[in-house]
Amino acid sequence: MELREYLAILRKRWIAIALCVVLGLLTAATVSLLLPPQYEASARVYVAAVGGENVGELTQGSSFAERQLASYAEIATAPLVLEPVAERLGTSVAASHINVTTADGTTILEVRATGSDAQASAALANAVADQLVVVVEELSPNPAGQDLVAARVVELAASPRSPVFPNIPLNLAMGFIVGIAVGVAVAVLRTVLDTRVRTERDVAEWSSAPVLGTFRYDDKDPDSPLYMVREPTSERSEAMRRLRTNLQFVDLGESKSIVVTSSVPGEGKSTTSVNLAIALANAGERVILVDCDLRRPDVANYTGLEGWAGLTTALIGKAELDEVIQPWLNGQLDVLTSGQLPPNPSELLGSTAMRKVLEELADSYDVVVIDSPPLLPVADAALLAKFASGALVVVGADRIHKGQLSQTIRNLDTVDARVLGTVLNKASPLKDGTYYSGYTYTYETVGDAQVMEDQGSMAPVRSTVSHSENGALGRGARSAATRDLDSTDSLGAHASSRGFSGGTWPGKRLQESGD
Repeated sequence: MELREYLAILRKRWIAIALCVVLGLLTAATVSLLLPPQYEASARVYVAAVGGENVGELTQGSSFAERQLASYAEIATAPLVLEPVAERLGTSVAASHINVTTADGTTILEVRATGSDAQASAALANAVADQLVVVVEELSPNPAGQDLVAARVVELAASPRSPVFPNIPLNLAMGFIVGIAVGVAVAVLRTVLDTRVRTERDVAEWSSAPVLGTFRYDDKDPDSPLYMVREPTSERSEAMRRLRTNLQFVDLGESKSIVVTSSVPGEGKSTTSVNLAIALANAGERVILVDCDLRRPDVANYTGLEGWAGLTTALIGKAELDEVIQPWLNGQLDVLTSGQLPPNPSELLGSTAMRKVLEELADSYDVVVIDSPPLLPVADAALLAKFASGALVVVGADRIHKGQLSQTIRNLDTVDARVLGTVLNKASPLKDGTYYSGYTYTYETVGDAQVMEDQGSMAPVRSTVSHSENGALGRGARSAATRDLDSTDSLGAHASSRGFSGGTWPGKRLQESGD
């Protein structure tokens, strides 16, 4: 990872890092307040050679004093010193509370005493220093009966004003440093070990197919699946137009069909299928939307059309194909719903009859949009992708892991199915709330119809070619004036004509399901 990537991680995870810092400071403060304070007082003892009658005796005494300093420091914590001190103070004295050191190049012993009381620690230090002077003089006589060294207390211990432990400023500083270190480590590890697909970069890294579009999560209306109709000026509608534009540069071949699939349920493939069909029809294409999800069909629910008779009805020969194709949005878009759910979906979708259906639809329409089941649970989408121009893989942000996306692409490659591209769905919103501006619509009258004209990134291309002029599945001539599908009124009018309200089944609210 590069430096800018680490900086991006810190910016993204700054809240977690700040929480770790606060936790470190609180922990340090709590520990400092709970620990009992310890005070330290020190007294100083000077050890020197006693003046002799000649230079030899003086030198002998000085050398002896220097050699014995380390021994005197050890003796200070021995019972020989501490027992008289305990009797003097009237309390027990632990050797661990006494520490005696020597300064290099000097003959001074520094006696430090620690305790939970400031005055008691000073009294202990002074008592040990006094007793050490007595013991040093007792232990250093020469053969002539004269002492070679003498010891004297040169500095008495005073009561300390503040405890030496716990050191609250130092503890807080350590808590701050540890908090930052833990926060940064957690942020980096969480990012490195997180295998969920979140961004376009993740999709591009784990898929060889190009990213053709990104749809950001709309927290204002997350459950509206028909945003191309109900919210024609929204960010998602503009993103769909971008996807439409990108697909126009993809060669669909003779089959002219797009299988829209995903890795697992709930990534938004059905929502993408319906709105993609609307966007393509809005650009002047003759489009049919086919619901090939014979396990959890959603197209009939989204469109408010009859779902009992549809694709399966035609596949088993109970009806002709043109008899189960239903016009939607005042005939501006055709829909082939799933029909009754069969016990053998994979066998039906991989059958010769299914291939012939797709070929017949390709002869009559410019684009066939196929809503198919997810790839990882079942093989239905892979079977359909072999018959179609290719697959458009919808990737739900934070919904799947990178390995699942990679496996999805491999499943398609295994059956030699073409991957047209990927679409990242429900990505995190941009910080500025939008990624386009100046996007407006105007109305114009063409004949008897009022048409809403797209003034955005791609204006609609009105076609004058009807189904009856092109193929066997003609549903009647459709004028250019009725090709724009961004009118909410057309959805309501068609739904009312079929006994539905607002494009929903009776008593059922239209919302985005876990497709």
